[in-house]
Amino acid sequence: MRRLVSSAAAACAAALVLAACASGSSAQNGSTPTAQEGEGSGALTPVSVGVIPIVDVAPIYLGVEQGFFEEEGLDVTLELAQGGAAIVPAVMSGQYQFGFSNTTSLILASEQGLGITILTAGAISTGEVGADFGGVVAMPDSGIATAADLAGKTVAVNTLKNIGDTTVRAVVDQAGADPDSVTFVEMGFPDMPAAVAGGQVDAAWIVEPHLTRAIQAGAQVVSWNFAESDPDLLVGVYFTSQQRVADDPEMVAAFTAAMRKSLDYGQSNPDAIRAVLDTYTEIDPAVKEAMSLPHWAPDAEAGAIQRLADLGARYGMFDSPPDTSKLLP
Repeated sequence: MRRLVSSAAAACAAALVLAACASGSSAQNGSTPTAQEGEGSGALTPVSVGVIPIVDVAPIYLGVEQGFFEEEGLDVTLELAQGGAAIVPAVMSGQYQFGFSNTTSLILASEQGLGITILTAGAISTGEVGADFGGVVAMPDSGIATAADLAGKTVAVNTLKNIGDTTVRAVVDQAGADPDSVTFVEMGFPDMPAAVAGGQVDAAWIVEPHLTRAIQAGAQVVSWNFAESDPDLLVGVYFTSQQRVADDPEMVAAFTAAMRKSLDYGQSNPDAIRAVLDTYTEIDPAVKEAMSLPHWAPDAEAGAIQRLADLGARYGMFDSPPDTSKLLP
């Protein structure tokens, strides 16, 4: 079994956003319907989980479909949000009981004094150069062929001072070039393929399914920054508040158990993952079939979270490496 990293985004991260395609009346208020209630559903505990309409969260949708949460006594409603910036305060206020976010965003929130507890991993790099769900793309005629060539160039990321620019700086540094010479521009993932093709930026850090869109439009991957930074890079996680852990330990234990089943099931059933994406996203069928999926595994290790904190400190996000042990139960 591969070494698993402790959890969290990107996936891609907290700000990775696709167009939501939830059906039914609850899609109009940003909420996605979940499991059908059976005869004993009156005993189920209602739970809201904040998620982002991205590939990373497909296992929780699959877990709801498979009844894993009902087996643990939970009636789950998945609430679609545009990113961790909305999910973190909603979890902390009790509007949602649980949420998904990229790991770096939660480290930042913890450093700002928020009492956050990471429960399981969410999305992990495949560790495979050439087959990961995030990478840096540039046009073939750009003069950029490797991570070292990104020095002095303009690179689009979805959020400044987060998992994107820190991992890009890391691969530039590893290649022997100056990571501080890279200029980062904030841009939404859906806009990046056209921006690279049109020359508005020299390169872009981009995640699936937009990574495959960019490649099909003629861009080339010049660095697999997740896999090259850490083959087990912990991109996204599921979390709750420390207050929730103290007040509702049974609920937290039930959610964690169901989430672990969901992550294991998703990793073992990639065809089911691709199918469930149609319930909450709009992805071109050709892109959906060709794109790389994240690695999914449940275990959270302190070392994985600390590695991202160390990267953040190395490249100016923190004055010193944060103590991330407080993020784990």
